Amino acid sequence: MNPAKAIFCWSGGKDSALALYRVLQSGDWDVRYLLSTLNGVNHRISMHGVREALLDAQAEAIGIPQLKVFTYEASNAEYEKQMEAALLQAKSEGIQHVIFGDIFLEDLRAYRENNLAKIGMQAFFPLWKEDTKNLVDEFLRLGFQTITCCVNDAFLGEEHVGEIVDKNFIGRLPQNVDPCGENGEFHTFCFDGPIFKDPVRFTKAEKLYQPLVINKEDDAVCNVANQTKGFWYCELVP
Repeated sequence: MNPAKAIFCWSGGKDSALALYRVLQSGDWDVRYLLSTLNGVNHRISMHGVREALLDAQAEAIGIPQLKVFTYEASNAEYEKQMEAALLQAKSEGIQHVIFGDIFLEDLRAYRENNLAKIGMQAFFPLWKEDTKNLVDEFLRLGFQTITCCVNDAFLGEEHVGEIVDKNFIGRLPQNVDPCGENGEFHTFCFDGPIFKDPVRFTKAEKLYQPLVINKEDDAVCNVANQTKGFWYCELVP
């Protein structure tokens, strides 16, 4: 049986990297594109704050072409419109599946599946419902390397951003923080591991604080607004 053509939804972080590794190892999928959403104004990965140039370096090191979705208004309506256009382009090439690295957020899975169903595509979640401590242990055991690029100040402080994620980092996380940051506690940039032909080179620059800006259309953001005052970012420079 021929592998099924698919797009992989790529954020550049550790969960994406582990999910892609599993997909490539399985032999069941022919991953045609890495699909990423970027802010079209500052050319950075949405939420993670990582520069587009580093995203490009990841894709080159992995060896899979990119499919980029740019947003400018930071609204759900714009995101869905731009994403649908990109997915329909892929569908015209015979691609029927989109693969995600999500682990346990039921509402996010339903949102993704519902949007794909509207255009006759299907989602696949290779890490779904697995224990997050086991997942991060597997990630490290495989030799992946990643660094925190963004942390949510409702859970973590400035000292946690720009840190290499290793056993020491995981062991020092507060009890209310998921080991994979699946609730949005932290985001990472993966720069080495078995899916990369070569490590992605970068340097750490300054740490920046960005106060939370609430878009009333985005219920998910509004739900955390009472706890989250903003986000710490570590500037990663190619």
